[in-house]
This record gives sequence, structure tokens and C-alpha cells, in this order.
Amino acid sequence: MTEFPWPPASATGVGSYPGEDPAEALRVAFGELPLPYLPELPARGVGADTIGRTAGLLVDLAVSVEPSGWRFTDRPGRDLRRARDHLSRDLDALEEATQGYTGPLKVQACGPWTLAGAIELKHGDRTLADPGAVRDLIDSLAEGLRAHVAQVRRRVPGAEVILQLDEPGLPGVLAGTVPTASGFGRLAAVAGEDAVAGLRRTISETFTVVHCCAPGAPIGLLAKTGARALSLDATLLRRTDEDAIGEAVEAGLAFFLGAVPSLDADLPDIGLLARPVKELWRMLGFPAQRLAGQVVVTPTCGLAGASPAYARTALARCRETAKVLREDPDE
Repeated sequence: MTEFPWPPASATGVGSYPGEDPAEALRVAFGELPLPYLPELPARGVGADTIGRTAGLLVDLAVSVEPSGWRFTDRPGRDLRRARDHLSRDLDALEEATQGYTGPLKVQACGPWTLAGAIELKHGDRTLADPGAVRDLIDSLAEGLRAHVAQVRRRVPGAEVILQLDEPGLPGVLAGTVPTASGFGRLAAVAGEDAVAGLRRTISETFTVVHCCAPGAPIGLLAKTGARALSLDATLLRRTDEDAIGEAVEAGLAFFLGAVPSLDADLPDIGLLARPVKELWRMLGFPAQRLAGQVVVTPTCGLAGASPAYARTALARCRETAKVLREDPDE
């Protein structure tokens, strides 16, 4: 069996978290989870959102916020400084919270296709409309991600860093449903092989997870990108996904499966939360002993829309649900 950089029966968060205090969010992430992560806090405003946070990692490409959203610009300005300042404060808090820590640590960034569908060119449409601009964005992002992972390793030398690339926009990119900047048209669909190639260029030697919590996640395509794991909302999986999931598991990929609601809800018993994951595994015909090692339990999506109390409870419930996969794999 493939070895993974987390202990059996692990759970983690997807990315976003409520509130504005990185130290408090890290206390929860490291206190509740066998696979802790660096939470993202979009409630802080401009530059703390997924797009702005990742745009701050780009090398030799500057962005600013316009009424329509993020846009490339000629030189760095206030918005880009805010994004980088937010991340710098998060890394300071991470370094302080992890003195002496050894073990897995997950960090997140937006993937290239979602980023290309969100950031506008300086004098035109979304980046996705210009193949040359997309190539430049991917190259810049790949370099920025390598530098970011290296910085996390310097600050937390005992960590085995896991990089998650968030691609909620990828199904729309493949289907040709991403709107133009004007909103009156749709951008041409990107071919599957081009989408795979673009993601491959952003995946290096770092253990990488590709996350897509949107309906219709292209599981078979994502499995070809060189990622070591896929992160999906388990409640959105369809019967037609089973063959692609089975092939990915057989190839040695891990799955991060969202089993706990990401918005405030009355949570059922952990046995009920674990049941869909266990039934899927049983249906695919894989040994029960592999389940707790190859599947990591997560919320269904980010927790930014939840209350702080619920967010902490949801992460704790993820941890308890993961234990069920190990303790009672055949039930």
C-alpha cells in the first residue's frame, strides 16, 4: 500500500475558517485535527479571499481590485500589499504556534484554472480568454507556489508540507460556462488535455492535493494531473463517478472526502456521517484495512460561512468520524 504523510484515521479542514484571528484559528486546527492546516480567514477583507491570497503569490505579476474584481495591473499597489500582509501575518502566527512541531501540515492556494477564470487582464476580458496570458499565469503561479512551500518549510522545519490546489471553477472552465467580463457571453471551453497540462505545471515534488467541491468534479481528469490526492464533497458524488474513483484508488491516490456539513447544522451521529464513505469503499471492493489510511475526512467545503462555535465542532466531528473508519471498517 502507498504510504501517505498522515497517520491513519486522519481528518483535516478544507481551507477557509470564520473570524479574523489567525492565532485562534491555528489553535483550533492544531488542537482538533490529526492533519492540521493553515486556515484562510476571508472575513478580513480584500486580499484574504482565495483569489487575492493566491494572486499575492504570483511572481512578476501584479494585481489590484476593480469594481468587477481582481485585475492584472502594471505595478504593485495597496491591494496586493494587503494580500501579502495577510499571508505574512498568517505565517508569523503559524511559526509561533508550531514551535517543535513535527508531522503533516496542509496549506492551500487557488489552482491555475480557477485563477484564470477569475482575474481580468489589464485591458480586456478574463485571463482565461487569452491562451498566452494563461501560460504566463501558470508559469508565475508555479514559481510562486514553490517559493511559498519553501517558506513554510523554513518556518516549520519539522513539517511535511502538503499543498492543496483549489479548483472549484474547473468544471465551468471545461464546460465553457465561465462568463466573459461583460457577463453577456461565455468563454470557450478548455480541452481536457490542456487543463491536465496546466495543472501538471503547477505540481512539483511537493505532495499535492487537488480540491474541487463543485458539482460535476472531473475526477478522471484530475487523477491524471500528477496530484497524489483528490479532495471532493462526498455528498455530491454520483454513481457515474464510481469507476473514476475506483481507478484513482487503484492507482494509489488518496481521497479527502467531505462528510461533515460546512454550514451550521444539527450534526447526526458520527456513524451516519461515516456511512457514505464506508459504503462507497465497500462498493468499490477495496480492502477495509486501507480505508482509514487512504481516505481523510473533511468538511464538505470551507467553513468561512459557519459560526466559530460550529466550525470548531465540525472539525472535531471530522476527527471523530475518521476514527470510525479505522475502528469499525466492516460495519
